[in-house]
Amino acid sequence: MASTLTNSSHSNFRSDVYSALELNESGAKSTARPRVLSVLSSLLERVVVRNERYAIASNCSLSPPRMTVFHGLRAPAISIEKYLERIFKYANCSPSCFVVAYAYLDRFIRRQPDIPITYLNVHRLLITSVMVAAKFLDDAYYNNAYYAKIGGVTTQEINSLELEFLFGLDFRLHIPVGVFENYCAHLEKEVAFGSVYQIEKSLQLGCALDGTSTQSQCQKQRAVVRCSYAGL
Repeated sequence: MASTLTNSSHSNFRSDVYSALELNESGAKSTARPRVLSVLSSLLERVVVRNERYAIASNCSLSPPRMTVFHGLRAPAISIEKYLERIFKYANCSPSCFVVAYAYLDRFIRRQPDIPITYLNVHRLLITSVMVAAKFLDDAYYNNAYYAKIGGVTTQEINSLELEFLFGLDFRLHIPVGVFENYCAHLEKEVAFGSVYQIEKSLQLGCALDGTSTQSQCQKQRAVVRCSYAGL
């Protein structure tokens, strides 16, 4: 009886969270913008602003000390929110892909503590993470050349971005159901309370929400002054 109640409560919680983020999907894919896009864009915007302010406060140089495929010369004119809307509109991927993409970003930043998310790299990180998520999660997806057009990069660039991203994740693409729900729950808090402190800390300090980072690892990563800038 207790087990039944627990399972029922868990099912109701999951349903509420999915509904808040508008992840519930019917047979046909909806063209309406799911709430998860605005939630994720708001979250990333706050992370970027805080990282930029932290760099200035720490007297970090604005020129990147280490160049990668994610580096760029200037921040794109398109906002994070509009960029996510563009990806959703043209990639036709499931809303859940954006949650998985967020989980991948968390893992990537945790493994690359010297690459903070900034206005210079957030767009390329997004198009790459969503593309990889769609390939892993959805039954049907577009090829790299099409994603390159959506993201405003060349096919050669998107191929390089994907390869760099996969190596950065150590090719760990599987997201268990419990971990997926954990990320959904954190995103849902942005909807309910407008507070993303824990999520920001995850992306800023490289402490994963999937439970793979120990407390000592997080404390060490907090001591890392990440002054490198990368981007589109």
